[in-house]
Amino acid sequence: MTKLKLGLQLGYWGALCPGNNHTELAQAAEKLGFDSVWTAESWGNDCFTPLSWIGAQTSRIRLGTSVAQLSARTPTACAMATLALDALSGGRMILGLGVSGPQVVEGWYGQPYSKPVTRTREYVDIIRQVLAREAPVTSNGEFYPLPYEGPGSWGMGKPLKPITHPVRADVPIFIGAEGPKNVTQTAQIADGWLPLYYSPYRQDVYADQLVAAKEGFEISPTVMVYINDNLNDALYPVKAMLAFYVGGMGAAKRNFHKELMARMGFPDEADEIQRLFLEGKRDEGIAAVPDQFADEISLCGPLDRVKEKLKDWENSPVTSLLINGDENLMRNMAELVL
Repeated sequence: MTKLKLGLQLGYWGALCPGNNHTELAQAAEKLGFDSVWTAESWGNDCFTPLSWIGAQTSRIRLGTSVAQLSARTPTACAMATLALDALSGGRMILGLGVSGPQVVEGWYGQPYSKPVTRTREYVDIIRQVLAREAPVTSNGEFYPLPYEGPGSWGMGKPLKPITHPVRADVPIFIGAEGPKNVTQTAQIADGWLPLYYSPYRQDVYADQLVAAKEGFEISPTVMVYINDNLNDALYPVKAMLAFYVGGMGAAKRNFHKELMARMGFPDEADEIQRLFLEGKRDEGIAAVPDQFADEISLCGPLDRVKEKLKDWENSPVTSLLINGDENLMRNMAELVL
């Protein structure tokens, strides 16, 4: 049975800056014994700036990006941000990475979305070279050649070592992965995995992809928690999230979240959710999300029911639950888990 840890998942901002609210939540999480706090980026705020702000006003809690998008910065730029934040926080950084999807990569970053598994492997290798600081950084990869000698090159590039000595060569690298090949590679090259959604009742979906995970490998899914005596009311926001991701976060021809739901045993339902969502029938799309699926990937219902369901998560490979909520919810979860 796993002794679960808790993380605070702050995600990415909406239309407005959250002000000091996220800092206050992180401080409360730290006092309650949470292990980590996580910030994200989409096509609004970046993930490193809020995390550094929080890090300056906390002292023990680990600081994670969930996730930093590969296309937002080169691997050496990402390594520099990681190196700096890890040093300033006294070695509390966790670098969470993800490839995002073609709509964001090609529509926002103006880059081709090709060979995401290969790009991830090259990206992680370069970051590890920077943090190890054992030799000048080089790469003969397809996507991030160092030094660059392609079209437009002046032919004057030279391999470089970071000027600043990293506090830690072994900053943990987690990867947000959904596809089978990406999850398999994550177990091989990373220190942890950030599933978007995970069911402790369907461990077989990922079992063969995690066989290469080394000792100490962390699995930290984001888990929505809604404590409410009315189970239907508690499940509604989970179903709304799933309908949005399965129905609208991706193209009609290719949606990784929809494909994952299908692999987890709900292919027909996933098709129907997407059809309804793309037709503008969002309420019907939410209603089409099976209660069973929403319930499996979340912790919902009366407090006693949540307490009972936690046993199933403790009997899974999951090491940490990343949750989002107010101080009252965090306090309840700390009492149940920690």
